[in-house]
Amino acid sequence: MSYVGPDFDPPRPRRSPLRRALTVVLAALVPGALLGWLAFETLGGADDGGPGRATGATSSAAGSAGGDPDGKPGASASQSPTASAPGGAGALAGKVVVIDPGHNPANFAHTAEINSKVDIGTHKKECDTTGTATNSGYTEAAFTLDVAHRLRTLLERQGATVKLTQDADRPYGPCIDERARIGNSAPADAVVSVHADGAASGQRGFHVILPGAVHEGGADTRAIVAPSRELGELIADDFAESTDTSPSNYVGDGTGLVTREDLGGLNLSTVPKVFIECGNMRDSKDAALLTSGAWRQKAAQGISEGIVSFLRG
Repeated sequence: MSYVGPDFDPPRPRRSPLRRALTVVLAALVPGALLGWLAFETLGGADDGGPGRATGATSSAAGSAGGDPDGKPGASASQSPTASAPGGAGALAGKVVVIDPGHNPANFAHTAEINSKVDIGTHKKECDTTGTATNSGYTEAAFTLDVAHRLRTLLERQGATVKLTQDADRPYGPCIDERARIGNSAPADAVVSVHADGAASGQRGFHVILPGAVHEGGADTRAIVAPSRELGELIADDFAESTDTSPSNYVGDGTGLVTREDLGGLNLSTVPKVFIECGNMRDSKDAALLTSGAWRQKAAQGISEGIVSFLRG
């Protein structure tokens, strides 16, 4: 027989005296417990930002795990609620950050222009280069622009004003001296130039390049050496943690920090600035990371966290 239908009223079980007593006790206890909980929450409870509370956002593994070789940021760059640096919205209000995506996707078509020499204080150097690429053809220019877009999204969530030196919106360049001038005239509170290296296979890891003390010609970095080192150290620490990668095994003696005096973008800067080589595109293991949209999101996250820590002092 089927007991299905609106007219079916199944027999109700009889309640024992003990069950009725327990119901009365619970009815008396629940309102009191609820009032106590509300009072606890009103006073702040254990989640008041003290020891043990997680105040920073977790690194997002958003993006295409299978890689995004066209250089377009994944949905996570603008949608993931966890992909943000610590501090909360408005933490960087009033701060200006310049992101310098290394090279330009169209440089290869303008060899004469990018090979022209510009003055970097210590000597003259090529305006720019085409950059490197993975063995499969994913270019450094595509990589740096993708990370720059993701990084811009993260920093703007913190309230920073973010400017890019180029956004594939010009035929080539800008030249390295102009890249420095863009940061100087912003005026930027911090500048980060994003790159990926082209070293030999087997050479792996990231490194952050710091400006040396240069005072020659139109270059004078003496005032920015110390703050740039602080910025670089913070980025190196946060990048390693966010990406779960190690400092370079071929430069920097395992510190992930390298000081150079031959880079026009650093020599001509008058504001705190560093370069980051996120990995080696010519090594197959590093290339597998660099071509992953999920990993690029982690890279942007690590860089952003270092910048936020620097700017918040």
